[in-house]
Amino acid sequence: MNANVTAVPGHPHSEAPHSELGEVHEQRALGFWLYLMGDAIIFALLFMTYGIMVGNTAGGPTGKTLFSLNNAALETALLLVSSTTFGFASLSSRSGNRGAVLGWLAITFLLGAGFVFLEVREFLGMIRAGAGPDRSGFLSAFFTLVGTHGLHVTLGLGWLATMMAQVATLGFRPQIVRRLLCFTLFWHALDIVWIGVFTIVYLGARW
Repeated sequence: MNANVTAVPGHPHSEAPHSELGEVHEQRALGFWLYLMGDAIIFALLFMTYGIMVGNTAGGPTGKTLFSLNNAALETALLLVSSTTFGFASLSSRSGNRGAVLGWLAITFLLGAGFVFLEVREFLGMIRAGAGPDRSGFLSAFFTLVGTHGLHVTLGLGWLATMMAQVATLGFRPQIVRRLLCFTLFWHALDIVWIGVFTIVYLGARW
C-alpha cells in the first residue's frame, strides 16, 4: 500500500500545509507590526522626556552651543538618501535583478554607516568637551534619544548585511522578499523618527 498522499485540490492533507504556512506568515507580519508600534511608543516617551529635560542644563552647555546644524543636516541627507537607494533595491528585486539589488543594498549600507559614523563622532566630541550624558538632565535625555535611534540604525545595518548575504546565496525566495519588505518598513520608520529628532532637537536648539 502506498503511504504517499497525492496532492489533490480540496484534499484536506494537501491544503492543510498551505493553510498552516499562511497562518505562520500572517503571525510573523502581525508580530513585526506590533514591534514597530512598540518602537513608536518607546520613541514617543523619549521625545516627551527630552521635552521635559531640555531646560535642565544644570549650568552646563545648551544645545545651541553644542549642536552642529551642518553635521545634523548631513546625517539627515545620508539617512533619507539611503531610503531612496533601498527603494531602488526593492524595485530591482521585482524584476529579479540580483546584481542590481546587491549593488543598491551595498550603497544603502554605506550611507547608513556614514550616518552612524557622524553620530559617533558627534558623541565623542561632546564627551571630550565635558558634555557627556552625566553632565545634566538635558544631556542625559539627548544621548538617550539620539543614541537609541543610532542603535536602531546600527542594528539595521546588521540586518541589511545579513539580507545581502541571503540574496547573494539564496536569491529571491518568498521569505527573502518578505524580509526585504519588513526592512523597508523598519528603515522608513527610522527616517520618520530622525526627522522628529532633527526638527525638535537640532532645529529646536536654535529657536
